Amino acid sequence: MKAGEALAVVESVKAASDVYAPVAGEVVAANAEVSKSPEMVNSDAYQNWLFKLKPVNAADVGKLLDSAAYTRSIEDQ
Repeated sequence: MKAGEALAVVESVKAASDVYAPVAGEVVAANAEVSKSPEMVNSDAYQNWLFKLKPVNAADVGKLLDSAAYTRSIEDQ
């Protein structure tokens, strides 16, 4: 996958939204349990992951927001 490329779709009653690759890499696992029960993501998004991505360049991961920085960025909107 290329960084920014759509690699999954999350659907709700009202909409479908793409999930984009945060960095370039290879999908090495998909969470079959979440595929069967997608509401699991709502209960604990950190525990109930969608996929695991092996980055092409591990240094790219360090450029991503951590949880606290992401929370701050969405609070400002």
